[in-house]
Amino acid sequence: MGMLMIKCPQTGRAIATGIKSDRDSFLRSTVFFARTPCPICKTDHGWFAPEAWVQEPDGPNASARISSAPRPRRSPGA
Repeated sequence: MGMLMIKCPQTGRAIATGIKSDRDSFLRSTVFFARTPCPICKTDHGWFAPEAWVQEPDGPNASARISSAPRPRRSPGA
């Protein structure tokens, strides 16, 4: 289980959304819109699911890594 992350548009730094998910479940989820308060720039950021990624731990005592793989986009009728 990992943390859903987005990029702060002000600083370009990754921030946690507070949503936990695994990568496969997130990739199967419907596209949605959410807001996340940013601890870096103190602004609420609106974002769509395709802009986010899951940061998962590699294993016990390993540092987390960020997936740079783009999330596949679904057509509106799918």
